[in-house]
Amino acid sequence: MEKTYLKINPADNVAVAISALSAGETINVDGEEITLKTDVPAGHKVTLKDFKEGENIIKYGYPIGHAIKDVPMGSWICEKEIKTNLAGLLEYTYNPVEVKLDIPHKDLTFKGYRRKNGDVGIRNEIWIIPTVGCVNGIVNQLADALRRETKEEGVDAIMAFPHNYGCSQLGDDHENTKKILRDMVLHPNAGAVLVVGLGCENNQPDIFREFIGEYDEDRIKFMVAQKVDDEFEEGMKILRDLYAKCKQDVRTDIPLSELRVGLKCGGSDGFSGITANPLLGMFSDFLIAQGGTSVLTEVPEMFGAETILMNRCKTPELFDKTVHLINDFKEYFLSHGEPVGENPSPGNKAGGISTLEEKALGCTQKCGKSYVQGVMPYGERLQTKGLNLLSAPGNDLVAATALASCGCHMVLFTTGRGTPFGTYVPTMKISTNSRLAAHKPGWIDFNAGVIVEHEPMEETCKRFIDYVIRVANGEWVNNEKKGYREIAIFKTGVTL
Repeated sequence: MEKTYLKINPADNVAVAISALSAGETINVDGEEITLKTDVPAGHKVTLKDFKEGENIIKYGYPIGHAIKDVPMGSWICEKEIKTNLAGLLEYTYNPVEVKLDIPHKDLTFKGYRRKNGDVGIRNEIWIIPTVGCVNGIVNQLADALRRETKEEGVDAIMAFPHNYGCSQLGDDHENTKKILRDMVLHPNAGAVLVVGLGCENNQPDIFREFIGEYDEDRIKFMVAQKVDDEFEEGMKILRDLYAKCKQDVRTDIPLSELRVGLKCGGSDGFSGITANPLLGMFSDFLIAQGGTSVLTEVPEMFGAETILMNRCKTPELFDKTVHLINDFKEYFLSHGEPVGENPSPGNKAGGISTLEEKALGCTQKCGKSYVQGVMPYGERLQTKGLNLLSAPGNDLVAATALASCGCHMVLFTTGRGTPFGTYVPTMKISTNSRLAAHKPGWIDFNAGVIVEHEPMEETCKRFIDYVIRVANGEWVNNEKKGYREIAIFKTGVTL
């Protein structure tokens, strides 16, 4: 008989409906017969006890909030009956846990591009990057012209990445723009880059060139539109030379230890913490066991589960950095007069997520059980292999751009509601449920919904590992096929 509900942790006092349940049905949980008093939609929670007002709801073995009124056993319980327990800044204590993962090392490889500086890319693309939004039209025109002229033969893609910034910014906003654009220029998925400036912007091209640091001058070129007679002809001349070099690059065998992936979720639902997010966690642990790297971000979606990450920090110094990672973001919320616990979106709630704690406990499963080996500020580039935490908000495109910019070759993106977007590296969509995968095959690249239907997670993970390697080898994901590729830069201050 097919299971219609799931109690995730023995300590839980709610279960999750795998398929829609009807009032009057009886479910047997831990030997107790419970007759449902209400209908319960798929992905939503059903009470396993009588709740009194103020009593904690336990899911994943942790409180996800408290009941704001009495709720009888066998009832659908959602955001209308649950309130977050989250408040403002907290004091944290380092209680390190020992991590033991028995994952064998396998001599796996992928076909990547070895760059001049020794770094590795999984794509060989030509990128045209503006220093300022004023030249967005120029970079788009150049990319279109080069695509028509070359038909992209011999390269994976020719892309322009317009944005709104690079001028009229102050302080952290200006620095964030410089950092993200620098990270893009140096990203190994680009075989060649043309940086296009205007000439009078705050993000001055000559200063930006120095800010980048050491770079391959054969593959990274600059053009300042105000300093040339015809920016289109000059840009095309530079791009033709870059294209001739880039198309000579070939893929070679690269150890899996050099693969770097970003971990992200969006449009989460009640199945996210049961299927796709734990699948990514299992994959992340496997990749790290091979010597590879994964990066978790979305700091506001760690609120309520942050101590789990803190206690897996390898050193006290990393613990302190993680405390700052969390509290700095809480201070950002509070400084704008916003509560720290009002994160779940309408789509999250419709999918079965009631509070930020519930969302966070599902979200953080994407990083598995490995030690935290690094903690990075926004815009910084990876320095440490293994599991890293990155400061960025939960917004899908801002966070995915940040993951790519720290050096991730691809972003693994779980979703229960579906989304078509992609950032400037392959952005793989993993569905939490099979209905979404069937409904949106042009968005979803891999279906994790089978985990609650018929396939053990270990088998799903084996297929997923194979698929990730195929993508690293050059197989396109849906956002690449459709040309959905954008960037978004985090902005916190004023615009002049």
